Amino acid sequence: MKIFITGATGKVGSRLVPYLLKQGHSVRILVRSAERALALKEQGAEVVLGDLLDNEHLSDLIRGVDAVVHTAAQFRGVISEEAARKVNLDATIALAKAALEAGVTRFVFTSTSNVYRDLTINRPGREDDILVPAKEIYPKTKIAAEEALLKLHREQGLDIRIVRLAFVYGAGDPHIEEVLPYMMNWNPQKKQSMVHHEDVDQAIMLAAITPGVGGRIYNVADDYPIEISELYKLNKRPEQVPAKDGWLMSNIWELTVDTERIKNELNFQPKYPSVYAARDMGAL
Repeated sequence: MKIFITGATGKVGSRLVPYLLKQGHSVRILVRSAERALALKEQGAEVVLGDLLDNEHLSDLIRGVDAVVHTAAQFRGVISEEAARKVNLDATIALAKAALEAGVTRFVFTSTSNVYRDLTINRPGREDDILVPAKEIYPKTKIAAEEALLKLHREQGLDIRIVRLAFVYGAGDPHIEEVLPYMMNWNPQKKQSMVHHEDVDQAIMLAAITPGVGGRIYNVADDYPIEISELYKLNKRPEQVPAKDGWLMSNIWELTVDTERIKNELNFQPKYPSVYAARDMGAL
């Protein structure tokens, strides 16, 4: 299969491209800097230069592939909602329309489990749950992008597959270390669904190659959510401290997701069923 990938030099994309190449797929990557993509090119990726935000010839760059995988996004460092919408929503819609124009209907979109934030349910989030309007910019723009892509699915035949990634870690990614300071005042018993980069790679590939699943949304996570207090212990950090008015983020379930659908429909099985399994296998 020939797959067009955005965000190939980002945290998810830079690990996904080598994985797909090793699995025998052809990969074409869209990058703004050929220099940053040199290592991926040396591994066998076809590199095309362009910018999602300013590219009149995007459909020409996509033409000839079997599927588009869109991992490019603005997560941290966003200074305004306008900037986030431009990257996470407007560029996503432009890419999907360019794919349709190029005759490529299969489209995998990487979303986030943060879309379940603020749900008042006492269980992990499920793909068919009615989402509440997000307060934070990142999940807000991801929800909007999901809705836009599903509309293109209904109205123009976009073969969309949405994967909502839990907290991604592993393979040299400092994500856990980076986020722990933000969790200092969170309820220590709060649970967090996690997913290792290698399992993200597996899930995205399955979403791209499996026929007959257009319009479906899939949660991607390991089998055992971890308590925030355990993350602190695992990383040998000091104990958490409650905020002045008590623990923040008190709903213990809102960052956890149900993964039955991806297991049943895409035959996904995490290589690393928990953070502890990844640690014991030397994969942190």
